[in-house]
Amino acid sequence: MTPDGDGAGSASQASPSIPSGGLAVVIGATGGIGEALSAQLRVDPRFSRTLALSRSALAPDSIHLDLTLEASIKDAAATVAALHLPLRLVVVATGFLHGHGHQPEKALRQLDAAHLQHAFAVNVIGPALVMKHFLPLLAPQGKSVFAALSARVGSIGDNHLGGWYSYRTCKAALNQMLHTAAVELKRSRPDALCVLLHPGTVATRLSSPFAKTGLDVQTPQQSAARMLAVLNELPAAATGGFFDHRGEPVAW
Repeated sequence: MTPDGDGAGSASQASPSIPSGGLAVVIGATGGIGEALSAQLRVDPRFSRTLALSRSALAPDSIHLDLTLEASIKDAAATVAALHLPLRLVVVATGFLHGHGHQPEKALRQLDAAHLQHAFAVNVIGPALVMKHFLPLLAPQGKSVFAALSARVGSIGDNHLGGWYSYRTCKAALNQMLHTAAVELKRSRPDALCVLLHPGTVATRLSSPFAKTGLDVQTPQQSAARMLAVLNELPAAATGGFFDHRGEPVAW
């Protein structure tokens, strides 16, 4: 979601595709990338059904989910479980970078407690609670994938510019949260993957104001197609990893 200088690369060593006939779930389905993911998954023959989860669940096969309320996440997970379909894919396509009168911070003096709290609620706590309630629903046998959208700016090793304090910190925390969850998931579902994806710089409301000239700016449809291809090819050994939209590992 954030501006970057991604280079071309190849995806990780191919593995069997996600088994057909299962359920796909997109959380944050009304955002630019989430909407594109939902649209592509609905016509993907591997999935018998795709559910779009968001705060404004109005379309068919959509479910209400408020990322800032655990009760809402728990209820949405119960609705998914009641379908009795093998859950093969969950993508958390949510994120908060700017809004409510705040822009990404360029200096420490711009830090604001309320902005930090909201950023952590949406970017870290919400996805963590989604893991809590949705990871146990993944199909117990065969490949299944839980993916959350992170950002290259969350990489500590790749941080050479500074700034963007709250967003960088949130994504770094999300990375650690998911990596830790992947370790636990491996014990009960050895064929499942729990991974982080950097979607690249995408023309959405979140990142468009910060896309610099010369960057590889993708449409949401392009980014969604690339990420779904990566998820389909990643082997089980890649669980807990952080990859960009071309399948290349991103530094922690």
